[in-house]
Amino acid sequence: MTDFKVSFLGLGVMGFPMAGHLSKAGYPVTVYNRTTQKAKDWVSSYQNGTAQVTACETVDQACKDADIVFMCVGNDNDVKEVATQALNAMKPGSVLVDHTTASADIARELYAACSDKHIGFLDAPVSGGQAGAENGQLTIMVGGDEDIYSKVEPVMSHYARHSQLLGKSGSGQLAKMMNQICIAGIVQGLAEALHFGQRAGLDCHAVIDVISKGAAQSWQMENRASTMLNNSFDFGFAVDWMRKDLGIALDEARKNGSTLALTALVDQYYADVQKLGGGRWDTSSLLTRLK
Repeated sequence: MTDFKVSFLGLGVMGFPMAGHLSKAGYPVTVYNRTTQKAKDWVSSYQNGTAQVTACETVDQACKDADIVFMCVGNDNDVKEVATQALNAMKPGSVLVDHTTASADIARELYAACSDKHIGFLDAPVSGGQAGAENGQLTIMVGGDEDIYSKVEPVMSHYARHSQLLGKSGSGQLAKMMNQICIAGIVQGLAEALHFGQRAGLDCHAVIDVISKGAAQSWQMENRASTMLNNSFDFGFAVDWMRKDLGIALDEARKNGSTLALTALVDQYYADVQKLGGGRWDTSSLLTRLK
């Protein structure tokens, strides 16, 4: 399987370690990043392994010989721009995998564009944040065709603890919207509980130790409650990124007629955090607006 030549487009806090796991697994990896120095830094980090690693200055150079092209960029516009360049260079029979959190519409659009060129496509947004990417413990939600997924899943497994095909193209992005909707509500609930406990004069660390053993338990409680109490918000998934994701979910809700009252409210609470200067704070910083 490591005979596959893979490319990775986008070396941000997620893409950099994800591409690194592929190199460590023995795949020849070619990388591209808009900031060329970032691609060179990645090569410097992984060139001592057994696999060939290469940095390219253009998307078409990075993609022309690849069997699988992964990308993890910023938003719909970035996805469309980079994917268009990639498709101009990719060979028939290859596969494009988009790990960006983007809209279901752009996923469907790319699926059609890839099909016209006899190229496979998967929309495969991830959850787990920077730590999940670095530790190879991401969860991947996938939309696309089963035969393409079966081809790519063993490769993605090197940076995922779980991936699952959820339906036709766009399904991965829709599932990621559900993921972010859940997180928004849970973090707000946790922030309010901690705020309440502090105002009540309780030892919130002790309370969390107790209630985390019961029905209130969540990943956010286990991993963020103590840092929230310590006013530490300099890690994890940034508020600016969460607002982008919630905006995508709210747009989709308007299209399918679903009601996301809590999501819309928490999105505005995150806007409050941005006004406090917290655009790059972790999403658990919802607590700051209650102080």
